[in-house]
Amino acid sequence: MNSEKQEKNKYINEAKYHQIAVELAEKIAEGWYVVGEKLSARSMVANTFHVSTETARKAVQILVDMGILTSKHGSGTYVASREKAQLFFNRHQELISIEETREKLQKKVIEQKNQFDTIINLLNELVTQTQRDHNTAYIIPYDMKIDKECNYLGSSIGEIDIWQETGATIVAVKRGDDMFISPGPYEIINDGDILLFVGGEDSRRKMMTLFNVQP
Repeated sequence: MNSEKQEKNKYINEAKYHQIAVELAEKIAEGWYVVGEKLSARSMVANTFHVSTETARKAVQILVDMGILTSKHGSGTYVASREKAQLFFNRHQELISIEETREKLQKKVIEQKNQFDTIINLLNELVTQTQRDHNTAYIIPYDMKIDKECNYLGSSIGEIDIWQETGATIVAVKRGDDMFISPGPYEIINDGDILLFVGGEDSRRKMMTLFNVQP
C-alpha cells in the first residue's frame, strides 16, 4: 500500500470524480473486486467517498468508458477487467510522476532566478558602495591564476580569512569554460582556477602574497 505521504500527493489538480475513479480502479487491480462481481449502487459509492450521487455517477462512467466496468441495463454495473484497471491506475501514476517532476523543475528555475537576482543585487550594492567612496578602481576585478605551487590549494574559500587578511572580495571563479559568480564559502580552490576579486592595489598585493602567486 502507498505511504501516507504518497497518498497525500496522489492527486494533483484532478476533479473529485476522477480521483474516485482512480481509487476504484486501484481496488479492482488489487483484487478487492473480482471480474464479474457487481459493483454496489452509486449511492454506496457516493456515501463511501462523501460525494454527491452525480459525482459518483461520473466516476463510474469513466471506468465504464475505459472498459474496466460494464453496465448492464436494468441489472447494474459489474467489474469487467482487472488488467485494464491496472493499466488505468499505472498510467495515472505515470502522469502524477511527470507532474511532480515538472513542479520540481519549476522550483529549480525559480531558485536559480532568485540566485541570479541576489547576484545582481550584490553587484548593484558593490557599485553603490564604490560610487559612494568615489573610487571606481574597486569595481574593476583583478584576476589571479592558481597553480600547484600556490597556498590553500584544495581549501574552501570559507576556510581562508581573505577579507581579514587582504581586504579583497572574491566575486567569481573561472574554471575552464565555466564561470562561478559570487562563489559561496564551500567553493574549493583548484589548480588552474582563476580567481577574480575586487579591492585596491594594496589588496591585490596582499592576495598574491597570501596565495603565494608570483607577479
